[in-house]
Amino acid sequence: MQNTRRFLAVLLIIVLALGIGFATDAIWNAIDRANHPHDSYREWITKYSTEYNVPEYVIYAVIKVESDFDPRAESSAGARGLMQMIQPTFQWLSGEEHLKEDLSFDTLYDPEVSIRYGTYYLCYLYKNFDYNWHLAFAAYNGGEGNVKKWLQNPEYTDEEGNLTYIPFAETRSYVSKVEHAAELYQKLYYQPNEGVAS
Repeated sequence: MQNTRRFLAVLLIIVLALGIGFATDAIWNAIDRANHPHDSYREWITKYSTEYNVPEYVIYAVIKVESDFDPRAESSAGARGLMQMIQPTFQWLSGEEHLKEDLSFDTLYDPEVSIRYGTYYLCYLYKNFDYNWHLAFAAYNGGEGNVKKWLQNPEYTDEEGNLTYIPFAETRSYVSKVEHAAELYQKLYYQPNEGVAS
């Protein structure tokens, strides 16, 4: 009888611990979902994710870090819109070399335009840096030319030529934030290694 009571007490403790663990996990999951929205601008994110072959969770992560989903966001450097693009980059991407559109810089306040151009630019950088998101994120923030210079500098690379140190503190922080947000978006809304919501 005593052994049965002991067994039931241990079993009750285990069940309660599991219940508390699941409840805690569910609460953190709900907090993460509230802080990392997925419904905002979904139609355009899905459209340009497919068109430019950039995973949706990457686009959401960049928007989260760049503007926190504020389409009117403007940085101290003059970057605009959800995906925070500066005027020279926007003019270059909208020019004859790329998308061939004659758009005003103010159109970056339009969420669809910002998502289209930001996603196109991410695709461009990802391809130009040998399909490496770490380098693409660094270039999105710190500039393509700077990343190319860093890759040539043995102080910032390993023996295989991989970037091991980003000398710009802002870019280093940015890359870390975007990678963390992308990982979280993937965990919350997508199957591993997929860009399509589950």
